[in-house]
Amino acid sequence: MNVAMQQSTSPPTAAAESRYAAEAQNVTVEFHGHKAVDNVSLGIAKGEVCAIIGPSGSGKSTLLRTFNHLQEPTSGQILINGRPTVPGSRKPKPADLMQLRRTVGMCFQSFNLFPHLTALENIMLAQTKALGRSKDEARERGRHLLERVGLEAKANARPSQCSGGQQQRIAIARALALDPEIMLFDEPTSALDPELGAEVLAVMRELADSGMTMLVVTHEMNFAEDVAEHLVFMADGVIVEQGDPSSVLRSPQQERTQKFLRAVNGR
Repeated sequence: MNVAMQQSTSPPTAAAESRYAAEAQNVTVEFHGHKAVDNVSLGIAKGEVCAIIGPSGSGKSTLLRTFNHLQEPTSGQILINGRPTVPGSRKPKPADLMQLRRTVGMCFQSFNLFPHLTALENIMLAQTKALGRSKDEARERGRHLLERVGLEAKANARPSQCSGGQQQRIAIARALALDPEIMLFDEPTSALDPELGAEVLAVMRELADSGMTMLVVTHEMNFAEDVAEHLVFMADGVIVEQGDPSSVLRSPQQERTQKFLRAVNGR
């Protein structure tokens, strides 16, 4: 297991950079004088599953969104495979962002499927627009991915004809259609009841087993302990504690972590 970087005031060395598929270096995100993320550094090794937990407002989703620049860092930088996502200090260009989001896929809390398209058409659209694949190629890839997430029978169904869990699995298949190297998940089961959430978690477990690099913001503690190789606890915009998931969840060292887990386990 690779150990993620502790919060730091100095950037890591070039040798350390090459160890990570995705890395935040001293990232701060500020809104109207409030630091939602405060000088956080975090590295995720290739093939590693890193889970981020913490209370609402801790900055975990904001940090996650910086990895594909859905949220621009106020300061600091994001590196993918050791290379900055935005060279120098300039603003990212549309072409930069398109390339980045091919490499770093994302699955949101809400499914964001086009309601007028079928499941297969939703998956095809991203491929034809972003990758320039032919409709035949996109259709074949889409059918394969629907089979992978257990929904080949729903190829011609529209989102309204699918359960929440099925829609989330279609959304995962759509993200995978761009052949990303890294997947970001922002509380993908938070809008689902436990039974439907279990369907989505099963797909995520399969992705983890296949070696996909994953950064997951989650409130699913069992998933974090069983599937993740590294666990990060955030509060008040900083990383309070991190390490082996079982160690952090069962024997937390920091008082703030202990308080959070007592609240979670006391529900």
